[in-house]
Amino acid sequence: MAMATVASATEEVRPVDAPAIRGHAAADTVMRNLSEATWVLDGKPSAPRIIYAFTDPNCPYCHDFWQAARPWVESGKVQIRTLLVGVIREDSPNKAAAILGASDPSAALTRNETTFAQGGIDPVETITPRVQQQLERNQALMLSLGFRGTPGIVIVDADGKSVKANGLPRDGKLEALFGPQ
Repeated sequence: MAMATVASATEEVRPVDAPAIRGHAAADTVMRNLSEATWVLDGKPSAPRIIYAFTDPNCPYCHDFWQAARPWVESGKVQIRTLLVGVIREDSPNKAAAILGASDPSAALTRNETTFAQGGIDPVETITPRVQQQLERNQALMLSLGFRGTPGIVIVDADGKSVKANGLPRDGKLEALFGPQ
C-alpha cells in the first residue's frame, strides 16, 4: 500500500492537554500505543522524560526540533522516541526505511540529522515488507492522533497529563515540554 502524502507543519500549534488526546482515544491507550510502536531511540534509555516525536527524514522542522532538543538529550534528561514516517517527499519513505533497517537505527537517525544540510541519509532502493508495515503503522498512529504534519510531539508532563504539540514548539514552549535544561 502506498503512503499518503501529508503536508509538513509550517507553523506551531500550542500544546494541548489530555482532553484533546482523549478525543481520539484514552490517554493511557495513546501512550501504550506509542510505547508499543516502532520507534528509534535518541538519547539515554534511562532518561526520565520520554518524548514521542513523529518525524519525516526530510522535514526541516523535525530537523530543527532535533537540534533544539540536543541540550536535554545530551544531558540525559530527555529521551526522544522517534516514530518515523515518510510523508514529505517522494524519497521520504525510503530514507525512513534506511534508518529503520540499519543495524543501528539510532546511529542512522543521528547520521541523517548531522548530514541534513547535505541531504541526509541515502534512501534505500527497496523497502522491505516488514519496514513498510512499520511505516504504515506509524503513519496510521500519527493520523489517529490528529497530526497532519511533522513533527508531531506527544509527552506525559510532570503532572502526569498527556500533552500534544503540532509542529516545532517555539517561544519557550520547548522548555515547557522538556523541562528545565
